[in-house]
Amino acid sequence: MRALGLVPLGSPPGEVLDRLNAGLAEALGVHALRLAGLPDPPEAFDASRDQWSAVTMLRALLTRTTADGEHLLGVTERDLFVPVLTFVYGQAQLRGRVAVISLARLRPEFHGLRPDAELVARRAVKEAVHEVGHTLGLVHCIDRRCPMALSLGLDDLDFKSAAPCSSCAALLRGGLAMPDPPQPTTSRRANP
Repeated sequence: MRALGLVPLGSPPGEVLDRLNAGLAEALGVHALRLAGLPDPPEAFDASRDQWSAVTMLRALLTRTTADGEHLLGVTERDLFVPVLTFVYGQAQLRGRVAVISLARLRPEFHGLRPDAELVARRAVKEAVHEVGHTLGLVHCIDRRCPMALSLGLDDLDFKSAAPCSSCAALLRGGLAMPDPPQPTTSRRANP
C-alpha cells in the first residue's frame, strides 16, 4: 500500500478527513496518515478575487518534509483558483509529491442549498482520488464514471464513481512508467 500524508490546511472538518482516509484506501490502495496541519499560507490569498491560489497552496505543501516517496494531500476550506480559471476543486503535480483539494465549492451551501455533510464527504473522496491519481501518474480519463475524468461542474463530479475505471486501475497496477517531469495539473475547473 502506498503512503500518503493527509495535511489539513487551516481547519477542515475531521469527519471529512476520516472519510478521505477510508476512500483513498479503498479506491487507490493508499494509506493516508493524518499529519499535523499547516496554517493557510497568507500569501495565497488574492484579495482582488477573494480566493486562494492553488499553486501557492502546493508550494506550501512542498516545504513539508516527508518520508521518502510519501505523497501529500492538502485539504482546505478555502476557495481555490489558478490564474486562467474561475475556480478549481483541486490541483496536483503530475507524477509529483503534492496535491490539494478544496471543500468550499463541494459544499451545497456554497451554492445556496441546504448543507449536506454526507454529500460533501462523497465529493471530497472523488476529488481526492482524482488529485492523488495525478500524483501517481494518471491523466484525465475519457470514461465519465471514472474519478480521473475531468469535471467541469458538480454534476460531472456527482456522476462519477470513487473507484478508478478498469483502464486507470490497470495503469496503477502497472506502475505508470511515464517519463514526464512533475508539473501542475488542474482539474474540476470552470470556464474562465
